[in-house]
Amino acid sequence: SLGLVGSEMCIRDRPHALVAGLSGMFYRASAPHESPYAAVGDVVEEGQVLGLIEAMKLLNEVEADRAGRIAGFCVGNGDAVEAGMPLVMIEALEGSA
Repeated sequence: SLGLVGSEMCIRDRPHALVAGLSGMFYRASAPHESPYAAVGDVVEEGQVLGLIEAMKLLNEVEADRAGRIAGFCVGNGDAVEAGMPLVMIEALEGSA
């Protein structure tokens, strides 16, 4: 499973949506043959790289803006994204805000 979730989940307040900071192509790994940075169910730290957005031939890291567990991805590997579009749903860990 690629961990893609339905659009209705990507607009809910819970879990938290990490949105694209710029427009470009979203990639879940550093190269086609590499493992993804993160998968559904992974516990991630704030600042951890979750993907890349390629814009104007530059690769921009997409970092988690909070710690939590990855609930799903709103876009697929290689999909075009726009600034402000939800990319990854991150749910809070039990016992944290």
